[in-house]
Amino acid sequence: SAATQFSPLISSSEGLFLSVRLAKSQHFMQRQTETLLIFSYRLDTFRNSKDIATFTKILDSLLDGYDNRLRPGLGDRVTEVKTNVYVTSFGPVSDTDMEYTVDVFFRQSWLDERLKFHGPMNTLPLNNLMASKIWTPDTFFHNGKKSVAHNMTMPNKLLRIMENGTLLYTMRLTVQAECPMHLEDFPMDSHSCPLKFGSYAYTKTEVTYIWTRNASQSVDVADDGSRLNQYDLVGQTVGKETIKSSTGEYTVMTAHFHLKRKIGYFVIQTYLPCIMTVILSQVSFWLNRESVPARTVFGVTTVLTMTTLSISARNSLPKVAYATAMDWFIAVCYAFVFSALIEFATVNYFTKRGWAWDGKSIVNDKKKEATVKKEKNTYAVAVANYKPNITKDSTLPTISKCTLNEPNKITGGTKPEQNKKTFNSVSIIDRISRIMFPVLFGTFNLVYWATYLNREKVIKDLDPAK
Repeated sequence: SAATQFSPLISSSEGLFLSVRLAKSQHFMQRQTETLLIFSYRLDTFRNSKDIATFTKILDSLLDGYDNRLRPGLGDRVTEVKTNVYVTSFGPVSDTDMEYTVDVFFRQSWLDERLKFHGPMNTLPLNNLMASKIWTPDTFFHNGKKSVAHNMTMPNKLLRIMENGTLLYTMRLTVQAECPMHLEDFPMDSHSCPLKFGSYAYTKTEVTYIWTRNASQSVDVADDGSRLNQYDLVGQTVGKETIKSSTGEYTVMTAHFHLKRKIGYFVIQTYLPCIMTVILSQVSFWLNRESVPARTVFGVTTVLTMTTLSISARNSLPKVAYATAMDWFIAVCYAFVFSALIEFATVNYFTKRGWAWDGKSIVNDKKKEATVKKEKNTYAVAVANYKPNITKDSTLPTISKCTLNEPNKITGGTKPEQNKKTFNSVSIIDRISRIMFPVLFGTFNLVYWATYLNREKVIKDLDPAK
């Protein structure tokens, strides 16, 4: 209000002076603000350096007098290790070697009272360097053939120490493990591939394992983790068991991955070719029984084709001593093809016996005709050398006519007999085979596929308490 009262008295020079003073005051305030920001930054840096120094002292104090050769609770309690597995990639599965490959995040958690601390943070996130300085479980995979710990670009390990001394230890592993397979139902089979792990040196009275979560969540598979071409991963179950050895009893954690084989590949590569080969072998039943070359080609070719298919079907399987479902199918198809060849041999045998009598009579007629022709030629030569007097000897024309007419009578007598013979008659064996073979093969397929496709997949439910 005072400025309003005396505003008419202020000259233009005085207004300019006030504006300059105002600009200087604003610049001074800006400098003060920058100074405060710099001071606060230095204070934060000091605090951070102070926190780092605090963490360093905490770690030094934790490791001071710590002996990583001794397990937690030695002489007082059993060390309990909680575990769970996250599967990032499952597969491939090898039927020949009976093994599978799995890529996992393997997590372990346990309590070590020697690592309790009090500080500005409740959790100390550390790397793998600290893991080598403290006690860690000596876990190994019982059915593992080859295990790899990833080290690029640094060892893929995580270690966290909680305020109460609880540790979380996680590592990334690729495990190549055994998978016992029973191939009696191949290729409509299902398998349960186990993953077994436990302590190598500590018995169950020293170190024991439990699942961190419930049975359905302790082993989790990523949604895009399946790397299987011939199988479907239908689920997984977990369990716990105890094994005995000469050195004591050990706790073993088990996780079973249940697989169901896809049949599409084998239908295209084996089943359909076998079915078409059997159908092709039955086409020979509709050919004339005199078509020996054609029916022989059908029989021999189909038998060789079935032999090739049976050999190629076994290449992708281990050399097991028992017959699989595919082996039974191929064996029955081979029996049908071979039976078709035997059927033709039987028909051809009886057909040859039928021709033997007819052929004999035809040969005799041909001999008679040849004899008549020979006599005719002899008579012609005699006529050429001797010219008879036809007017004096009236009997010669009669002999000539009789001689020339006899072959015609004989030939005319044999033609009706040949016309009565029918060599293209259908064998009764072929007529029966045209109906019996397709009916039997269709019945076999109906029973075969109904038996194996309707079998329920058996999954062994494991009790974690066992």
